[in-house]
Amino acid sequence: MSDLPILVKKAVKGVKNSARVYLAGLAKSGRRTVDTQLRGVARMVGADSIDVVPWHLLKHEHVVAIKTKALEMGKSPATVNLMLAGIRGAVRTAWNMGLMTAEDLARIEAVKGVKSHTEPKGRRITSGELGAIMKGINPETPSGKRDAGIIALAYCGGLRRQEIAKLQVENVNDLGEELEITIKAGKGRKDRVLFLNNGGADAVRDYLSVRGDSSGFLFWASLKGGQLTEDSKMTDQAIYARIKRCAKVAGVKTLSPHDMRRSFVSDMLDNGVDISTVASMAGHSSVSTTQRYDRRGDEAKRKAAKALHLPYRR
Repeated sequence: MSDLPILVKKAVKGVKNSARVYLAGLAKSGRRTVDTQLRGVARMVGADSIDVVPWHLLKHEHVVAIKTKALEMGKSPATVNLMLAGIRGAVRTAWNMGLMTAEDLARIEAVKGVKSHTEPKGRRITSGELGAIMKGINPETPSGKRDAGIIALAYCGGLRRQEIAKLQVENVNDLGEELEITIKAGKGRKDRVLFLNNGGADAVRDYLSVRGDSSGFLFWASLKGGQLTEDSKMTDQAIYARIKRCAKVAGVKTLSPHDMRRSFVSDMLDNGVDISTVASMAGHSSVSTTQRYDRRGDEAKRKAAKALHLPYRR
């Protein structure tokens, strides 16, 4: 690590920073995480910003040193692997910009991630917990109806909190039996459509009955008394806080709002929906990502074992 601070001083003036170019090409939902990891790497190499790190000058030995240092600092394998992924993205962009050789890029990409044998992050919400959360929401207030609508989209639709915050009234189409929800993607990415039925659709309908059908963001902030503040958009952080609050009121502990999404995937798979369809509904580009959201555990294996029958008589 001794030569990394020196490397920072070698940043070439006038060269566009490849990390910034890389971040600009990411969807907003993932950009924050990658930016956090790259800033962590910058601090480790003695820089106060990713803008002064000459990513195009990194070598294999530098990346190995960063990985080793991160582990020595007590960072989890998952965090270290996120750091390495961010570095790979920055240097791959540098290569695309003609700032580094293919050989240096290949050597950096050959740096292996850290294997982890820990349990996957997050959990699946039980039906009892979900029932308690919904029971704890006051359906008589506009903010209560709003919170029920948020939970409906987080669990029944599997939406990320950023996606919920960005939804517009125009993205919701009532087809009678079901609601059609269009999730607008970022630049260069494909929109996706999902459907809400049963209680999930009714929760969103009840919220719209108090919000009204005026154009703009679907979810509005509220006052202390529970009244909605017209045209006051809820941020993704506010969505996060409301889901956590609803869980706390219901006495449901250790619940992350993203657990709603994990439960959506797990429950869909448990109900026999094929993984390709679930991946499409969740907005995953790969079924391998969807698999990482599966929190069914051994119960799914036991259920699957009952599907096969051997014609054996004792």
